Amino acid sequence: MTFQLVQKMQPNDNQKSSTDPWRDGSLTSRPGVLIRRLHQIHTALFALECGDQNITPVMYSVLSALQQTGAVDQTTLANAVAIDKTNMTDILDRLKKRGLIKRRVSSSDRRIRLTTLTDDGKEMLAILDERAKRAHERTIEALAPQDRVRLIEMMTQIIDANSPTS
Repeated sequence: MTFQLVQKMQPNDNQKSSTDPWRDGSLTSRPGVLIRRLHQIHTALFALECGDQNITPVMYSVLSALQQTGAVDQTTLANAVAIDKTNMTDILDRLKKRGLIKRRVSSSDRRIRLTTLTDDGKEMLAILDERAKRAHERTIEALAPQDRVRLIEMMTQIIDANSPTS
């Protein structure tokens, strides 16, 4: 997949001419545009690899997190996958309807519902893991191996610097 540069739009009669390089420069030099485009590319590659299972990248992340943590509450799970609790509720509802997870009230605190993978959820992960790995590899395959590692490090650095706990 190639990323074609967005051509600079010509101002119309109602727009003032500017010499601001941020405003007048290519949109493709803006980090937000590039990050959004990279996300689109990864999502498309994930769909190519895993689409026949009707699982989104976020749903796969939730299943993977549950595999790693075991029974966990919704807030902890949402934090692990970096999504808000409202979206997590929707994702958990969809995964539960498909029989991939089960939820139960915690024996130590009845206000907390714990989520775990079902056997079907574990089977789904077994199907998806290699495919998702290919999607991740394809997302960054244009980079040299050392640049792939550095990209992950730099993305982590940006995220850490902008996390509430930093």
